[in-house]
Amino acid sequence: MLVLLSLSLSAVAQLSPEEEAMVDSLKSVISTAKHDTIVVQALKAWDDIIYISDPDLDYALNQKIDSVSTLNLQKSLSEKERISFLKSKAFALNNIGTIYRYQGDYSESIDYHGQSLKIYEEIDDKRGLAAVLGNIGSIQYLQGDFVQAIEYQNRSLSMHEDVGNKQGMSAAFNNLGAVYKDQGAYKKAIEQYTKSLKIDEELGRKQGAATSLGNIGIIYKELGNFNKALDYYTQSQTLYQEVGDKQGVAISLHSIGNLYYDQKEYDQAVDYYNQSLEIYAEIGDKLGVAISLSSLGSIFHEQGEAATHAGDIDLSAEKYSEAIDYYNQSQKIQEEIGDKRGIAVSLNNIARIHKARGDFAKALDYSLQSLSIAEEVGLAIEIKAAAHTLWRTYKAMENHEEALMMYELFVAKRDSLVSVENQQEVIRQEFQYTYDKKEALARAEQEKKDAVAAQVLKRQKLVRNGFMGGFAVVLVFAGVFLAQRNRIGREKKNSEELLLNILPAKVADELKAKGTSDARLMDSVTVLFTDFKGFTQLSEILTPQDLVKDLHECFSAFDHILEKYGIEKIKTIGDAYMAAGGLPTTNTTHATDVVKAALEMRGVIEKGKAKKIAAGLPYFEIRIGIHTGPVVAGIVGVKKFQYDIWGDTVNTASRMESSGEVGKVNISDSTYRLVKDNADFSFVYRGKVAAKGKGEIDMYFVELS
Repeated sequence: MLVLLSLSLSAVAQLSPEEEAMVDSLKSVISTAKHDTIVVQALKAWDDIIYISDPDLDYALNQKIDSVSTLNLQKSLSEKERISFLKSKAFALNNIGTIYRYQGDYSESIDYHGQSLKIYEEIDDKRGLAAVLGNIGSIQYLQGDFVQAIEYQNRSLSMHEDVGNKQGMSAAFNNLGAVYKDQGAYKKAIEQYTKSLKIDEELGRKQGAATSLGNIGIIYKELGNFNKALDYYTQSQTLYQEVGDKQGVAISLHSIGNLYYDQKEYDQAVDYYNQSLEIYAEIGDKLGVAISLSSLGSIFHEQGEAATHAGDIDLSAEKYSEAIDYYNQSQKIQEEIGDKRGIAVSLNNIARIHKARGDFAKALDYSLQSLSIAEEVGLAIEIKAAAHTLWRTYKAMENHEEALMMYELFVAKRDSLVSVENQQEVIRQEFQYTYDKKEALARAEQEKKDAVAAQVLKRQKLVRNGFMGGFAVVLVFAGVFLAQRNRIGREKKNSEELLLNILPAKVADELKAKGTSDARLMDSVTVLFTDFKGFTQLSEILTPQDLVKDLHECFSAFDHILEKYGIEKIKTIGDAYMAAGGLPTTNTTHATDVVKAALEMRGVIEKGKAKKIAAGLPYFEIRIGIHTGPVVAGIVGVKKFQYDIWGDTVNTASRMESSGEVGKVNISDSTYRLVKDNADFSFVYRGKVAAKGKGEIDMYFVELS
């Protein structure tokens, strides 16, 4: 594959007669062009024709674009020419990264995308930046890092919107849908897929529409609507065939195979899986090959279980053996390409077979490996699956304590996959009901005010028709009116300031504009918890007045720090303080902002402690914990409104605090991955630390460098 382009090299991909004629014309242009700018443009046009369908030629074309651009950049160029060649070089590097991604070499892919990103940033090419960010987000998704995947896809979408690139917007919507789907947020996933489909239909892009149709089919399959899913898969396959997209055809065939598998029509499922596997192998798609092998293993796995239930031990052993062989083949490829989600799935599948065979030691070994990887990258579905296997295995071993722990984890993950969307819907309905009532009352009140105003206007007309005495009455009325208006203005200002002190400005504005504020799923938020060590003991030493005074001083300082970094204070509970960055308006700096704020908050407490010690007085010591992930955010209740957040991320952030140490800022792995490259920070890896109800979690202490 690592060869430079020769002009005599011909495409091995199957091209239409029109495409072959176009390639011949482009070769002629390349061989006769007097300027390298024309050569580069012709190479790019050729690459667009054969994109991905012939990886070797695709790679060679982009290597040639890169080499020609690099050579010219060493010459004396005008600024316009320099930017043109830089743009071409970035284009080629991004495409090479994509080729590596399709072949499953994620490390090389990230490297090339990173080189491309730097060039696009240098020349401030938002269109190019958006494309690269989307590609990097896709790799993060394939490796199971959903937090980073959403971060990159949202950045990509925002830039595509800025430059009006609808095709790029469609791709970003599709990529976001895939992440939400794997998190179990089906409603949000189908919303993203539908947005993508509408754009592609508007643009007449059959390939893009085929992708969206297939993805929507997956959601219907997950929801148990097999007929609807088959309809979408078939539409998708037809469009892929029309445009000659082999990988797309393979995806559709595999998806149809999944439907037959779910309906236990295994012969048809095997047929579709094998068709898909053959195409994936032909085009060199390692990830597709791994998925097809795993799916074939699942069929033999099911047949082995059926044979076991039927008492046919010999057939059961045969089918289980075939299943493990397929799973091992799949796992080997997944390890080659760094597909952590796939590895977790394969390990758990093998564990289930060993459990069924009664080999509990191997079952525990494989399922614990699966759980560890799934927890490492936050794969809720795979955590649930591994916990289920461990629960069943421990139960069979009569290890009731461990069985109960795994059962609780299984139930928690199972419920979390559906509870977020349900919770949002319940909140929306509750708010709608509450505010419908409030709006009705407001309308009634307004009608009363309108009636009073009508009477005032009537009296004004009478006064206006009077003489000097009447004019004096008008002046009196005007004075009263102005006084009342000024008083109302002051009260309105005070009310708005009070509202903004209770709710975020964006939420307050939404309430004022439409009388409602919907709860929202925020994809990536960094949550902070603080807690004072020995607060209960201090409350027994200090007077209530002194205790509250000290607490007020600390929390007031914290409030000012949050305001400095644009972080939202959520609430205080006794001596605990809770805040979150990245909401209600999303941003890409929330993790860094919260860590910096946390270190300043700790500094406030350390200074206070030094003063108290010097004065011989009791002092506060603090633990701070931080975690990043998705939350549901909104206002709760009908009286004394409070903006709040819910979800597993909040619970994990609390565990970061309770699992930390006094005087330390303890962060989770998900937060660490977002801030690890910041030169302002240094980190101490604590290893996997047991957190109540969460199992072992990778944790880090963070300090200023």
